[in-house]
Amino acid sequence: EVAVSTGAYVNELNEAINQDRLAHGKQPLKPKENTDTKNIKVSTTDPESGFMHRDQKPQGFFYLDHRTVDGKHNIIVDTHITAGNVHDSQPYIKRLDTVLDKFNLSPLAVGLDAGYFTASVAHALEARQIAGVFGYRRPPKTKNPIKKKHFEFNAEDNHYTCPEGQQLLYKTTNRLGYREYHSDATLCVNCPRLNECTTSKGHKKVIARHVMQDSVDRANKLRLTPSGKRIYRRRCATVERSFADAKQHHGHRYARFRGLMKVQMQGLLAATAQNMKKMALLGAFLHFFRVILANMKLIRRVWDVDNQQYCFRCV
Repeated sequence: EVAVSTGAYVNELNEAINQDRLAHGKQPLKPKENTDTKNIKVSTTDPESGFMHRDQKPQGFFYLDHRTVDGKHNIIVDTHITAGNVHDSQPYIKRLDTVLDKFNLSPLAVGLDAGYFTASVAHALEARQIAGVFGYRRPPKTKNPIKKKHFEFNAEDNHYTCPEGQQLLYKTTNRLGYREYHSDATLCVNCPRLNECTTSKGHKKVIARHVMQDSVDRANKLRLTPSGKRIYRRRCATVERSFADAKQHHGHRYARFRGLMKVQMQGLLAATAQNMKKMALLGAFLHFFRVILANMKLIRRVWDVDNQQYCFRCV
């Protein structure tokens, strides 16, 4: 039994919640002391690992490697190890800020797997003026034939309209960061499609909309543009290839050590070896390109007396 930890973006979310409540004429929420607990599985062999259970993934105790690579040469600029029960989106923004500060980078866009697609990450990328292109994430399945996508949102008047024409008005913004839009139960009780819409005993339909949902909507639109599709296609030739090479040639299928720090060392060693191979390959291509240009008389190969080596100069 362990205490429920707060999310990585809890401060930004709480600020956004209170600003949204003030904008709707409601009082800010008072800070709540976190006393919640939950039961988790802990490995007796390696307690720092985490029990992972995901769709189409094996269940068990794992570590996860979160990598950031550049989109041009596929150089690994960051590798960060977490326990297997840590959500992908939790460490991302902090690792991105680390990379930007360390290498003084100013990327225009980033391509991310669907596991990183949360409202907080989309909003944080917009705040840094970076275009986020995420993989498609299917909405959760519900038994009701009439789903949230069938309700039309009116941003100007701040309400939803159901397929039968009734307006769902804003009610409140909860602690989880969702605005709640409620229907009129007196109208819903006589609706011919009530059973297709909700199973609520009070005959009321409630739709939740995240306070950062606008960032999510803009990210979804960007994903469908030609530039968004081109950015996301680069993932298979960059970060996905980097992971495949690490698994196939650098023992990345298994954690070779116990403990988070030692597994982090394994990740750094594998990334270092991969980067050395990549740089050597790029250097070989550069040398080959220079030789071709020399043969075409575009550059000249001269002897550098001071450094005692050949160098290339433009004609």
